[in-house]
Amino acid sequence: MAKQVHAAFAACSASKFELMRGPFVRQRRSDEQETEKAIFLVVKKIRDGILDETFKPGERLPEEQLGKMFNVSRSPVREVLLALEKEGTVVMEPYKGAILKPLSPEEALEIGELRLSLITLAAKPAHRHLSPADFDLAYGLAKKITRSNNSKEHFEYNRQFWDIVLEKTQRPILRDVFRGLEDRLARYYPLFHKLFPDPATRPRQQEVLIEFCRMDKVDEALRAFKKIYLEVVYQIINHLERAGSLVP
Repeated sequence: MAKQVHAAFAACSASKFELMRGPFVRQRRSDEQETEKAIFLVVKKIRDGILDETFKPGERLPEEQLGKMFNVSRSPVREVLLALEKEGTVVMEPYKGAILKPLSPEEALEIGELRLSLITLAAKPAHRHLSPADFDLAYGLAKKITRSNNSKEHFEYNRQFWDIVLEKTQRPILRDVFRGLEDRLARYYPLFHKLFPDPATRPRQQEVLIEFCRMDKVDEALRAFKKIYLEVVYQIINHLERAGSLVP
């Protein structure tokens, strides 16, 4: 009898515990989702600030100031800055905190070469799966990239363009790596627009890539794309090297 009473008591206690635990778990999940949402929004706002030059390479990104600017606590801001450090967008310095990583010719070359390698790997697999509608959409975005009036607009169109192409490769790791490079490249977009301010004479490598791929000339598409693309990369590198040589 005692065993039965003990078992019944244990079952009752367990049931009460589950009833109490349920709201706690739901609240915890809700809090985690809110934190993730806050982190995502702060990352986007900082990226937008980089693109519109609210934040410039080499400048400090104080946690407290960012928290006030985006109306969030310092905890998610700290997580964002650590994530951006891991990405390569921010550097954390002792006693100084987070600094938006300065532009460098070495980094520009490395990102440029890695992106080109991934695009080369993606072109043929993507071409096999791109539909006429995909080509139309990608070409429309390519023209918007060429005509974009600001870095933020350019960045968003460029992301959409490569998402269409890379999704068709059916290689999710390649796509994720490419996206990471794009995020890191955001710091260079304002410089690109300073070097190529006129849409009429701006390099149009994405348009050329789609034009040749539409004619099933993938090898020619890559050659034409690579030529224009590397001209842009080297012009950015040359500018950074000249700017670096002027620093005392």
